[in-house]
Amino acid sequence: MLTEVDLAAIRLTLKLATVTTVILLIVGTPIAWWLARTRSKWKGVVGAVVALPLVLPPTVLGFYLLVAMGPNGPVGRFTESLGLGTLPFTFPGLVVASVFYSLPFVVQPVQNAFEAVGERMLEAAATLRAGPLDTFFSVVVPLARPGFVTAAVLGFAHTVGEFGVVLMIGGNIPEKTRVVSVQIYDHVEALEYAEAHLLSAGMLAFSFVVLLFLYTRKGVRAWK
Repeated sequence: MLTEVDLAAIRLTLKLATVTTVILLIVGTPIAWWLARTRSKWKGVVGAVVALPLVLPPTVLGFYLLVAMGPNGPVGRFTESLGLGTLPFTFPGLVVASVFYSLPFVVQPVQNAFEAVGERMLEAAATLRAGPLDTFFSVVVPLARPGFVTAAVLGFAHTVGEFGVVLMIGGNIPEKTRVVSVQIYDHVEALEYAEAHLLSAGMLAFSFVVLLFLYTRKGVRAWK
């Protein structure tokens, strides 16, 4: 049976995934729109930076985030000057790390959905004297909804499955930074295989349901 420590890790993981997904949709949407529409020479650079977590080892990203958010890093000095302290080994620190690590899983599906809208719809809206914001929210967003759904599901699921980055930034503090993946690791280290199996089976089932949802709906085309 799940212990109270296991349940606390599950609750923290779901809270982290929810907060991270909301922030990713807010931050990732303008980035995706810019990447879908721009002809700037910086498009490739920005796209590569966004996609870095897809190929970068989580420990590398976690290390540089730890340095940047530490007491001697630029982010750490800034947050300390605001009286907020440093972010490592706190829940806000986990959120920041998760946003960086899951960014491509939100930006890329939304970008693909924006690109699929095409120019004709935007030109039609312009002929009706619709402003840029009106066109975006009345035309683009409804047409790109499958991409948003895919992005939200992928961002949430990817955050749930994080290990290396959250361990580097959050450590292993019960009920504060210990998420499910770290809890499974602790069970294995303690040779508590039955407990590890129970949590791992839950993660496996969750991952399968997410992928099944994506591959059995039309919105998966906005992801590929």
